[in-house]
Amino acid sequence: MVQQLFVDTPQSLAQLCRTLRGSGWLALDTEFIRDKSYYPRLCLLQVANEEVVACIDPLALPDMTELFSVIYDPGITKVFHAGRQDLEILYHLFGKLPQPLFDTQIAAALLGWGDQIGYGALVKAMLGVELPKAHSRTDWSIRPLSPEQIRYAADDVRYLRQLYQRQRQRLDELGRTKWLADDFAILADPLTYENSPREAWSRVRGHHHLKGVQLAVLQSLAAWREEEARKRDKPRKWLLRDDLLLELARRQPLSHQALSRIRGLESGFIRNSGSEIIALIRDARKLPPEQWPRSQKKIQLSPVQEGVVDALMALVRLVALENQISPASLVTRKELERLVSGDRNVLVMKGWRGELCGSRLLDFLEGRFGLRVDEGRIAQYHIGR
Repeated sequence: MVQQLFVDTPQSLAQLCRTLRGSGWLALDTEFIRDKSYYPRLCLLQVANEEVVACIDPLALPDMTELFSVIYDPGITKVFHAGRQDLEILYHLFGKLPQPLFDTQIAAALLGWGDQIGYGALVKAMLGVELPKAHSRTDWSIRPLSPEQIRYAADDVRYLRQLYQRQRQRLDELGRTKWLADDFAILADPLTYENSPREAWSRVRGHHHLKGVQLAVLQSLAAWREEEARKRDKPRKWLLRDDLLLELARRQPLSHQALSRIRGLESGFIRNSGSEIIALIRDARKLPPEQWPRSQKKIQLSPVQEGVVDALMALVRLVALENQISPASLVTRKELERLVSGDRNVLVMKGWRGELCGSRLLDFLEGRFGLRVDEGRIAQYHIGR
């Protein structure tokens, strides 16, 4: 029988680590808050193997070094579902990522369960279990946690164990386990979790409405906001909202009086940071055009090219149907638009996607085969045969 634990003392943590050490895999999940900080604050860590399901309280434990030495053991596979946020927390805490990794959401797409399926939906689909949603918006920093909250949190790894075991068995049967290597490598790449201040402008909603020197100003101001948010450990929007960043980049005020005319800029912000903002705007305006950032333009396709994209989408669906996987796990329409416009540096041309689908897309584009309707179904045929 699987043991369930709530771990909030050094003694119980040491006992848990003895149970976990040497496992072939660990199912992991986290509960955190970040609505009042730049960095996520870890409030609960859930872990499970074949013997135990445990909820660990980092707010009550002065030192979790022993546990993290187990989690970072390269001989243990770490299993997550949609694990990017969980891994971001671990990367922030330790400056490195645990490996090897397995993500059941990514694996689900290769097994026909749809792209980016949620944990609850996957548990219901694969295991027939309906998970409660009563605590989905819990503030996990508040203590004490109720038995219902602990049970809810434990379920996030209780069933993750079973998902992993069933997925691994099915992937091995289909010969698809190695297909996931590239996707898991992205999860394990530190660059996935690095928010470069110099690239923060590209994450500002609405930046594509700006052009020229406006983008240079936005880049400078967004980088300043990113660095200040990190330094103060405060949410970016608490320092300066996206809409205000855009307005500053458009109007480029060069005095405190001009700043005060921008609706939404508080007097305290202008008093404390106004001079710095003005200096950043002034310096950005002096940059030569070749140093201005370039906003990625929306691909403009002709009606004929749009038709080609439609045909490629039909081919993608055919490949997905043949292999019983989600079309979205192969390629998005935006990627197909890039492919039709001549860009070959798209994900569908690489790794297992390239072997399964990318090469066929390229053959179609270069006229080596076509599509036809055969007995009411789409089929492919080779040109010249």
